[in-house]
Amino acid sequence: MRPTFVLASILATLICLPLACLAQSVTPPAVSASSAVAVTPSLELSTANDADHPALNRPDLEAWLDGYISYALARANIPGAVVVVVKDGKPLLEKGYGYADLATHKPVDAQTTLFRPGSISKLFTWTAVMQLVEAHKLDLDADVNQYLDFKIPPYEGKPITLRNIMTHTSGIEEHAHGLITTLPKDATTLEEYVKTVPTRIFAPGTTPSYSNYATSLAGYIVQRVSGESYDDYIDQHIFAPLGMVHASFRQPVPKALLPDLSEGYVPGKDTPVGFEIVNPAPAGSATASGADMGRFMIAHLQNGAFGDHRILSEATAKEMHSTALDILPPLHRMVLGFYEANTNGRRVIAHAGDLQAFHSDLYLFLDDGVGLFVSFNSPGKEGVAGKIRVDLFNTFANRYLPGPKLADGKVDPATAKLHAQQMEGTYEGSRRADDTFISVLNLFTDQSKVLADGKGSIIVPSLTDLSGDPIKWQEIAPYVWRDINGNDRLAAKVVDGKVQRYSAEWISPFMLWEPVPWWRSAAWLKTSLILALGALLLTVLAWPISALVRRRYKLPYALVGADASAHRVIRVTALVVLATVLAYAGTVVTFLSNFNLLTASTDWLVHLLRLMALFLFPIGALVSVWNAAMVLRSERVWTAKLWAVVLVLSLVCILWVGLAFHMMGYSASY
Repeated sequence: MRPTFVLASILATLICLPLACLAQSVTPPAVSASSAVAVTPSLELSTANDADHPALNRPDLEAWLDGYISYALARANIPGAVVVVVKDGKPLLEKGYGYADLATHKPVDAQTTLFRPGSISKLFTWTAVMQLVEAHKLDLDADVNQYLDFKIPPYEGKPITLRNIMTHTSGIEEHAHGLITTLPKDATTLEEYVKTVPTRIFAPGTTPSYSNYATSLAGYIVQRVSGESYDDYIDQHIFAPLGMVHASFRQPVPKALLPDLSEGYVPGKDTPVGFEIVNPAPAGSATASGADMGRFMIAHLQNGAFGDHRILSEATAKEMHSTALDILPPLHRMVLGFYEANTNGRRVIAHAGDLQAFHSDLYLFLDDGVGLFVSFNSPGKEGVAGKIRVDLFNTFANRYLPGPKLADGKVDPATAKLHAQQMEGTYEGSRRADDTFISVLNLFTDQSKVLADGKGSIIVPSLTDLSGDPIKWQEIAPYVWRDINGNDRLAAKVVDGKVQRYSAEWISPFMLWEPVPWWRSAAWLKTSLILALGALLLTVLAWPISALVRRRYKLPYALVGADASAHRVIRVTALVVLATVLAYAGTVVTFLSNFNLLTASTDWLVHLLRLMALFLFPIGALVSVWNAAMVLRSERVWTAKLWAVVLVLSLVCILWVGLAFHMMGYSASY
């Protein structure tokens, strides 16, 4: 299920967020309507000669993939993988690499070994929705409440529609609670999951914000409207007509399929993670062999047909593949459930998927009749499986499906420098949690900087290339930049010289960045919080140290009366607030490193920590003000008075962070 929790990078990696880099679109960049600058018209497309590239046939493909995948698995320490390529309505290559089980050295078999494609599961949900649209049982533009037995309130007077959900513009914030577990006792039903409705943070249809919850809502609608359980519906209306006998959405998988299930691994451990139960099942619970995923690709490449069977009419399939939502031209867009990954002048739609252990990509070259599916049973060292998948797609396309490349555009140097300076700042991703227990992650992981290099190019440190180095972006048209070493683009919407939003090619269909309001910007608040915690820590450490010094040299405690009381109270306050912040941070980090903790069984701890913050942060700020008033009126030395002011600033800063990032409260919804 994808892509991206950032929460930024952590949750995006762990659950079905297509943050894997997609390929470069070749649509010429559009000129921003808000700009009036000179542009050298040099956006012609260069051409590539197909004769210079090998033909896409099994012998060449297998020889190339054997070298590529075997080397990648060894270097990345990934146990196993499966790769499937289909062409012209038939499998061209279905091959497993490495091991499905390290303990027994069981090899991966493309026909039978079951992998977990994560968020690629969503494509089955979207296909089911379109089947019911075709049957006139669903309307993509109707208020989803008419299909539900509970109510989702409107946002800014606008309801959510299935079109919003399929294009990830429902405006629902990130939701992590109960996302994945390997403990059957913590599994929930689809109905239970969807009836805990996350907060809406954007008006529907306006902002791409990838949502596993919204996809699950679509699956629940399929269940209610069809009168069948979601699992039964997928079995009977998609798996059966396609002959996908090694596939299931059921969790755990049926007993007959268990012997074929690949284990999943995380780096540094030879022990498998176990079967990952995805509670938002329609968003990521599929289990399937590579060969069966090939059947699904063939059906979509043939506009709904597979042999004598159809899962969609030709018109419905074409509508699903081509109805795109323009949010930030000229970047890649969401179509209905798929997202664009155009490359080499060719139309490509795709989806990616990630669980904790399994990491997958699916690409359909629509006009070429070619599909590519790849899945790994481990993220590999430093999560490199994501970069391997992207490079595999790019290399495959350039080798077998070459085409025109986008030539460099030119923006005059003065304009390029001006636009780079306008882009400088701190931004936050649209896929985020604004009003939950984990919202504080926005301060540390979900905000990113854009930097100008002083020469007209920009750098976004969080956007890196295959080697992990930040990409440098050169402007090729007003407010459109290109990777200087590739074809990926970054574009911004700018009005009256102010950046409204930006995104990059591989993320643009489902996520963008917007300027962070000053009052919650990491540009100053992160450093301020670290200094505040440091001040509290020094205050706490000074307590036993000063006591030991007095004891060693037999010195009396110099303060008396109200001064002594204030001195002791502020130290206790510093200790309690510091402990609360550290406990809160430690809990968030621990939760996100073990998804089995993101369940109702730990809600008591979330309640406790948020209540502690609710009471202690305001009290701490008030105590610091009282202490400062006492110290400033006293005869104490100037350093003591200065430190009293520092503690006021520190405890007020912590209160500020608690309010801005919703650390304070009671709800355990996140």
